[in-house]
Formats: sequence, structure tokens, C-alpha cells
Amino acid sequence: MEIGIALPQYGTHARADRIAGFARDAEEAGFDSFWVGDRVLTPVAPSDLYPGHTPENPYPHQYKTFLDPLTVLTVAAGATSRARLGMSTLNGPWYPPALLARSLTSLDQVSGGRLDVGLGIGWLRDEYTAVGADFRKRGALLDELLDVLHGIWTQEEFGHRGPHWTIPVAHVGLRPVQPAGPPVYLGGFSPAALRRVGRRATGWVGAVLPPGAAEGLWDVARRAAEEAGRDPEALRRRIRCNPGPGVTADAIAALLEGVRATGADGCFVDLQQSVDSPDEALELGVKVLGLLRG
Repeated sequence: MEIGIALPQYGTHARADRIAGFARDAEEAGFDSFWVGDRVLTPVAPSDLYPGHTPENPYPHQYKTFLDPLTVLTVAAGATSRARLGMSTLNGPWYPPALLARSLTSLDQVSGGRLDVGLGIGWLRDEYTAVGADFRKRGALLDELLDVLHGIWTQEEFGHRGPHWTIPVAHVGLRPVQPAGPPVYLGGFSPAALRRVGRRATGWVGAVLPPGAAEGLWDVARRAAEEAGRDPEALRRRIRCNPGPGVTADAIAALLEGVRATGADGCFVDLQQSVDSPDEALELGVKVLGLLRG
């Protein structure tokens, strides 16, 4: 199983001056991939609660400071040469497809073809309001975005006319390094989300869930792949692990061993809610990596 780590991006870890050094040191330590998330704002009176939170504590307080995910990945790409670059997840419906395609293709070029695109639909209606997107149509927006990305990455001339976006037929000169474009992973934890994974994606960017929950969801994705005429064995899983404060390296390694036992292809640990600084996160992450590979 490939092991990754989240880049410094939010909370007290939102240190632009530490991204390059963190990525370089993490790659030298043996991490296989680097990851970012996507938040655009943290409302004072939010429309929705983060899963598992309460009105008094509606979301992780670290989310109040968040660096742009594509900028963070670009800095990391320039400082490294081997590790994959992933998103868990970029909230696809927030972005005009033509602009997102340009950004992702450019990042794939900058990284030498190391980009894995992870897309989701988010959970906070206020963020959709802030970017002018329709929360009620988020699934349809994501599907249309996937259509546009695939077209731009695979056709020499491309145009699109859909319910949400129109793109005049144009020459596509900017090409990704990876044939047919970067692999696209999809997030989400509902049956509808996993059916979309099976029909349309390289795989699933999930998270550590209660025992048995992920297995049932993965079965949904596999059945959807079969129904779509795709090979369910080709689907891949990359799982996020979000340890809380005070969790030891031994406990985190045990969590990741549990993920490995499910047959997941990759797992990454986000330590930005576990410790206070990028240096502490890297130190803890290296200990976890040593326990898993020692």
C-alpha cells in the first residue's frame, strides 16, 4: 500500500514558507504521495455542520485558515521529483470547467505527470453561495465537469453545450503529460457517490470509516462498474486518515494497518489536526512510516 501525507495547508500549518521544504523532506523520507483539501470559507453561522460536530463546534477550528490547494501542490511539485500529488478532495462544482482544465493540465505538466485529480462535491451550502454555484445541482455539476475534463484531455478540438456550461469548439493545444489526462478519483460516502465512482472514475478517495461501512460502499462502486461494462478490479482506493490531537505514532500506524488489511491501494495521513506545526507533523509522520515499513 502506498503511504502519503497531507501538505502544510490549513490551521497553524498554513505556512507558505514551509511547503517546499516539507515536501522535499517528506519525499526523501519515503512518502509516496502528497495531499491537499479544499475549503473556501468558514462561516460565523454556518448553514451545515461538519460531520460529527455540534452547533457549538460546527467544524474543525483549524479550517478558519486555508491555503489554496492548487497553489500548494504547485509549490510541492517544484520541490520534488517522485511523489504523486493528490487532492482529497477538490470541490469540483465550484470551478468553471474550462479554467479548471487549464489549471490541472498545467499542474500535470509542472509535476512531470505526477498529478492525481480528486474531486468531490463538499458539504457546506454557504461555500456554494460564496462561489455562485447551486448546491442543489452539485451532482449534476460534477457529472458535467467530468465530461468537459475528459473531452479537453482527449480531443484535439473540443466544444461543449450542456445545461450549466457552454464552451465554443476550440483547438486544445495544452496537453497533459499523462495520456488521456491525469487519473480522476471521486470522493463521497453516499451510494450515489460510489455509483459515480464505479461508472466514471479511476477510483475512490475515501476516509477511515467505522468497521464495515467502507466495505459496503465499495461493493456499491464495484457493482456500478460491472453494470457500466468496466472492470471492477481496476478500481483503486486511496483512503484519508485524520488522527485527532494526542494520537501516538503507534495508534496511527495501527489505523493505517487496518486500512491496508481492507485491500486499499493507498492511504495518507493528515496530521494538521494532530500537532501544531509542519515540523511536528513531519516528525510524527516519519515515525508512522517507519512503523509501517520497518
